[in-house]
Formats: sequence, C-alpha cells, structure tokens
Amino acid sequence: MKKIIILFLTAALPCIAYEVFQPNEPPEIRTSNEHLLFVIDFSESMAERLNGESKADMVQSVMRKYLPQIPSYIPVGLRVYGHRCGFTAYHACKATELAVPINYNTSEEIANKLTDYKPRGMTPITFSLKQSVESDFGNYNGIKHIILLTDGGENCDESPCKYAIELSRLRPDFIIDVIAFNIGDKDDLEQLECTAAVTRGKFYQADTKAELMDILGNIIEKQKRVEAKIYPSIQ
Repeated sequence: MKKIIILFLTAALPCIAYEVFQPNEPPEIRTSNEHLLFVIDFSESMAERLNGESKADMVQSVMRKYLPQIPSYIPVGLRVYGHRCGFTAYHACKATELAVPINYNTSEEIANKLTDYKPRGMTPITFSLKQSVESDFGNYNGIKHIILLTDGGENCDESPCKYAIELSRLRPDFIIDVIAFNIGDKDDLEQLECTAAVTRGKFYQADTKAELMDILGNIIEKQKRVEAKIYPSIQ
C-alpha cells in the first residue's frame, strides 16, 4: 500500500510544480485614443534666416529634440507642404504630401525625413489640411489631432478659417493646434487663430527658436498626459 501511495505522489509532482511555477502574465500594452499628425511648412519663406539659422533648420532641430519624447503608444505622422514650386501657381498650390504615415514609433523616421525637404514653394495650408482630413487618418474612429506649424498665412486663394469652421461642424473629432512661427501679418494671424479656436485647438506664437522650443515642449508634455487604454499583450 505504501508503494502505491509513493508512486501516486511521484506522478502528481509535475502537475503540482506546473501549477506553482506558472509563467508570468503577458505584459500590458498601451494604445492611445488619439492619433497625431504634424503638418509642417516648407514654403520659400522658411529659408529666411533668424540669428544666422534658417527657419526650416530651426524647425528640424527642435523637432529632432522633442519627437522622441512623444509616448510610444501615440501614433504619429508627418505631412509637409510648400516643398515644390510647380510649373504654375495651380501646381504650387497642390504641393503637399504625406511624408510619414501615421503609425507607432515613427519619431526617428520623421526627424530624418524632415532633412529631405528644402523651402521652395507657396503656402497651401487649406489644401494640406483637406488632404490630412480626407486621407491621412484612414478609418480611425478616435480623436484626430493635427499640429500645424507655419511661418505664413494661406496664399493659395483659400481660407483655413472657413475650412476649419466647416470641419468643426461636420467632423468634431478633429482638433487643430497652430504654431505661428515668426509671423507679423495681422490678417494671417487672425486666420490661423480662428483655425485653432473653432476646432478646439490651441494657438501659439513663436518668434525665436527658443520660443519654438518652449511651445513644442509644452505640447509634447500635454501629449504625455493623453488618455491611454491598456490591454494585455497577445503573445
């Protein structure tokens, strides 16, 4: 009888050990309820120099500094405009492209891609926003956050303010923050401020690289507080 009991206990040990030493639960992953798209100006005026450095170079270096600080669970993309002259004003006013599709862990790709562009053309802000809204965010159902950085107002016979008013009525899931970089024209500033205000976004003004760094740093800090949903990782 003792032999039978000993054999039973020996056979049961692997099962007991398995129960005791279960592997850890799979790690958790975070996913944001917000997608983020930078829309950056590469029009001709971005070649102007401030304190010996072009505005385009300032934007590139500031972006390189702060992009890595965006939480990895927030999908980020890049659209540029004004980077082509075009044969006619019509073509120049269509000069916009999605440089980096919205996705996770794109900070380094965006920083590197920004160095590929040179300031050349016009400032098709409204057309660029339309392309962002209609194409860049796909079928995503959450908050769609655009950060527009420009050193001038629209010069392609459209109004970003009027477009933003219509957008806010039809698509309240879009938020547009605007960074006005070294802009002195009152009408341009009013148009851009309106674009942000009607979409529940923020309007910022920067005249120096240091001010631009402060603004982008504050925006990134807010992104760190964006609500995230947590799910178990699928192994």
